[in-house]
Amino acid sequence: MNKKSNRFVLIRYVNDALVVIAAYTLAVGGTGHLEQWNPAFGLLSLVIWYFVSSFSKLYADRRSNKYAEEIIFIVYHLVLFTILLSSSLFFLKPTGAYDLLFFIYFIGGNFIFAVTTKYILRKNRHAAFYQGRMDDVVLLVGATAAAKNFFDTVEKYYYYGYKVEGIIDDELNNIPGCDYLGKISQLDLILKSRYIDEVVIALPTEDYSTIQRCINICDYYKTKVRILPDFKQYSTSAVSIQTIGQLPVVNVGRLPLDRLENRILKRIFDVCFSILFFCTFGLILFPLIALLIKLTSKGPIFFRQERWGLNNETLICYKFRTMVQESEDIDKDGNYRQAHKDDPRITRIGAFLRKTNLDEIPQFWNVILGNMSVVGPRPHPTPLNIESMNTVDNYMLRHIVLPGISGWAQVNGCRGETRTTEDMQERVDFDLSYIHRWSFWLDCQIILQTVINFFRGDQNAY
Repeated sequence: MNKKSNRFVLIRYVNDALVVIAAYTLAVGGTGHLEQWNPAFGLLSLVIWYFVSSFSKLYADRRSNKYAEEIIFIVYHLVLFTILLSSSLFFLKPTGAYDLLFFIYFIGGNFIFAVTTKYILRKNRHAAFYQGRMDDVVLLVGATAAAKNFFDTVEKYYYYGYKVEGIIDDELNNIPGCDYLGKISQLDLILKSRYIDEVVIALPTEDYSTIQRCINICDYYKTKVRILPDFKQYSTSAVSIQTIGQLPVVNVGRLPLDRLENRILKRIFDVCFSILFFCTFGLILFPLIALLIKLTSKGPIFFRQERWGLNNETLICYKFRTMVQESEDIDKDGNYRQAHKDDPRITRIGAFLRKTNLDEIPQFWNVILGNMSVVGPRPHPTPLNIESMNTVDNYMLRHIVLPGISGWAQVNGCRGETRTTEDMQERVDFDLSYIHRWSFWLDCQIILQTVINFFRGDQNAY
């Protein structure tokens, strides 16, 4: 990590100290006890804040993750922070008024200030990456497919903050756009003569001796090392590495939703979230959208479509109607007609509903019925399933969990029309990654990102 990156990490720590102090000032002022401002409480709060961060992973580098994930970790951190702080106050009994109202102001202030300032810092960091002022300089070792994928990814997404200096390999099969710097035996000379923050080793896993030699050289020059193993076949699985003696072992874990307690937790959350939605936003949105649909086009308010759900069983998926009543799902050649950009079948109000995902909200009824979840792989119409099941790898595995109103694929840009098999494969890979990585916090992150996308818009939504 370069000096500018280290400075940014320090800024994050200092920023949070100011956040805690500002939230404390807001709390004592909001409760009318400004005269009881106690430096000892501020110091205790800072100590607990930084202590809890070692468990909550608040300061982990999430440059390649969406901001919704950082918000979820802020919430998780504040939960732990509140528990430990309130417990400490119970035993220490310091002077001051620390009632429920005080904690509402204090924790609420911490949340608002932390979310706001961390977003500003994140955007400033992205600007620095875009301008090339804070990039980590990377050297690739091995011109493999994994190396090419890494290079293409960091070139496409500048906000990951990596600049590839070049690649070394014993053969001249260079990656297009990436400078070839010599053979692997020249790694020592390159680290001595060039500024390199990280070395990314993308050699075949069976070339153990070369990998170990590269690691030893990097250790000598105190250069950070990353290894891109050839584990693509496990890329959507829950993979962890442990050692038995001196032998590294790759564990491919069982599905989180295979556990009964996780399924119960997810179902309780689904029902509570859906009922809460119907009792709040639903009371306003349902009659308003229904009226707009009736006033702008002929036909029913709701659209019912057969889709595939858990264990390939069919379900009736409910949506607000967004197309003209006469529209057909199957073309004259017998192929399924996906909605596409500037589709003449879509009504004016339908275009808005699809753009904002509001056409999906009747599916909360599907959640209540138990054939859908709030978060999960999006259910596809039966004809699209039949078209994809024989052309997309592991396609049917996405049906081993309940489908969802929103999903990991959708918040990562895999929405709308799937024009090619590769588009559908990317969507399925995201779905399988979600299934293998499921956690309650991941569901919360996806819901939050869906809300953010609602206000920000999605170019693939039509």
